[in-house]
Amino acid sequence: MTVELHLPDLPEVPLSLGGPAGPPQGARPWPLRIRDALSTYLPLLLMAALALATWWLVTNSPRPAGKGAERPVSKEPDYTMTAFSLDRFDAAGALKLRIEGEHLRHYPATDRIEIDGVQIRAIAPDGRVTQAQAARAVGNGDGSEMQLLGGAEVTSEDAAGQRLVMRSEFLHAFFITERVQTHLPVQVRTAGREMRAAGLAYDHAAQRLDLKGPMRVVMSPRAPAAGGGR
Repeated sequence: MTVELHLPDLPEVPLSLGGPAGPPQGARPWPLRIRDALSTYLPLLLMAALALATWWLVTNSPRPAGKGAERPVSKEPDYTMTAFSLDRFDAAGALKLRIEGEHLRHYPATDRIEIDGVQIRAIAPDGRVTQAQAARAVGNGDGSEMQLLGGAEVTSEDAAGQRLVMRSEFLHAFFITERVQTHLPVQVRTAGREMRAAGLAYDHAAQRLDLKGPMRVVMSPRAPAAGGGR
């Protein structure tokens, strides 16, 4: 027995793969196209900007000065003082040196000082006092060594404890080692004697006074003793 099955005719339906067709790519609105371009190239642009900024910082950042780029020390005074007084003390706190003057100038290039109208008072460990004065002085920063110029005078004590006065237009004084020297004519007064010489070298520690010739000595007469005969 044969059975036949008849189905009704169905309408044809078009089939397509993928989503619904949209407008062509070239027809996208320009704001969307700009946004897509920025999202694609923005990381690359940021990396390029960062690299450029790093290069600029390296090029323009200050570099440490090498030995060849050291700033030369100025030959002008870095500080001055007027109507001043400087005191130096030893390790125990006792006064060992006082320097007074009208004007002081310090030169950093040589660490030297210049003083106009200088007066110096140096105190030795045993209490002896040495005084000095001059129209001008040039010395080291701590004042322990001074070149006295113009009407220079140094007053101290000789080996016998007698007052010793040295005068010259130039006296080179070393107040710590208690030495005085000059190559110019000098006048020395001590113990009733006045000596004139072409130069001088005085060393208190060695208890030595050397006068360079030609030399002239003038002895002062002693005062007669009280109640003495005629």
